[in-house]
Amino acid sequence: MKQQFYTYIQNLQDSICVALEKVDGVAVFKEDLWKRPEGGGGRTRVLSNGAVFEKGGVNISAVEGELPQALRDNFGVSEGAFFACGLSLVLHPKNPKVPTVHANWRYFEMYDEQGNVVTQWFGGGQDLTPYYLFEEDAVHFHRVCKDACDKHDPNFYKAFKKRCDNYFWNAHRNEARGIGGLFFDYQKQDETFSLQDRFCFVTEIGNSFLESYLPIVAKRRNLSYTKSERDWQEIRRGRYVEFNLVHDKGTLFGLKTNGRIESILMSLPPAVQWHYNFQPAPGSGEARLLEVLKTPKDWLC
Repeated sequence: MKQQFYTYIQNLQDSICVALEKVDGVAVFKEDLWKRPEGGGGRTRVLSNGAVFEKGGVNISAVEGELPQALRDNFGVSEGAFFACGLSLVLHPKNPKVPTVHANWRYFEMYDEQGNVVTQWFGGGQDLTPYYLFEEDAVHFHRVCKDACDKHDPNFYKAFKKRCDNYFWNAHRNEARGIGGLFFDYQKQDETFSLQDRFCFVTEIGNSFLESYLPIVAKRRNLSYTKSERDWQEIRRGRYVEFNLVHDKGTLFGLKTNGRIESILMSLPPAVQWHYNFQPAPGSGEARLLEVLKTPKDWLC
């Protein structure tokens, strides 16, 4: 399974990067191949200063070796080996009318002393972070997510949307990071789903990504915007940074386990502002966004 999924994310990285370069028309991904001293490595691809995307990255990695102490503590074991691979992407557009997007799809195995697999699972998801709310964009994004989920189980979308709303909650601000999407983890073989079933589901979600996001980009990329709207985008990017550095488990795990820092912090936007107690004008587009972020919403009701 690990080779099957790693081959999949290699191909998915290629197809996503080709599509994004075509949409941007200016920026080209720069590739950085890296090795992990403890085992494995990755292929980081980043672009910047494009016509559409101010900064973005589409990264894959496959790492293996002895379980880091943080994972041993998490799993309640004293020793063991692991393999993990995944694709992670973040796109920060220039135009504040175009939302930021994040996605991740991953696979994990753990082994006993004889090298036998003792547990294995898939995880992943995708979520949207707008700066100005266009409800039809939120509906489109969630509709694509639900359609992909429904091909495998009619209960997946509701369950994984709720997990996404809970996970991407900026607790110290008491607001959501964005308008959600999907989040799932520990998708193992069980009485209902084989491991191949789980693979087919996760790859369905991965394959749906471009359909969920690029039509939104096409619709909003040429909308005009003011400096004050750009300032608002950078203020909201500050909330994005706060979530990633304070709450995001993947970022914190990488920082605590000698992860590759450049790839870990690839998710952070290039220009950010923090203003003391900034309050948008009542009734403004900015205030409307904040109102929506107070409570997770069912976009498909």
